[in-house]
Amino acid sequence: MLKEFREFALRGNVLDLAIGIIIGGAFGQIVTSFVNDILMPPVGLLLGNVDFSNLFINLSGGRFDSLAAAQEAGAATINYGLFVSTVIDFVIVAFAIFLLVRQVNRLQRREEEGPAEPTTKGCPYCLSTIALQATRCPHCTSELGTA
Repeated sequence: MLKEFREFALRGNVLDLAIGIIIGGAFGQIVTSFVNDILMPPVGLLLGNVDFSNLFINLSGGRFDSLAAAQEAGAATINYGLFVSTVIDFVIVAFAIFLLVRQVNRLQRREEEGPAEPTTKGCPYCLSTIALQATRCPHCTSELGTA
């Protein structure tokens, strides 16, 4: 049983999946930091000094100056600013994955097609490039025989 588990765990697909999950998690953290620390502050500034991490709807009826204060008081809130940041996060990650999958598919198609069939050949007399089906060289007029 231990041998079977080792074979399963060391199978290429399982290792690739594990590596993908680890790298994906790290990539997700990078994108989250990019959105929260680099992208959203200028967007908030352009929209009139809006702090997206502090946008919320208070369902409890009280007045709170910040989301942290509302959460500390135990108020029920809808945190739509954090939701907007998370949606932007998702769109960036999804787009990056789309670009990666698109490139992998393009490379796989090229491998499946293989090398293209030659359509030209060289003239043995003048070394010019001529059509594969040519029986006479258009440059030096030498007869090449049948193709």
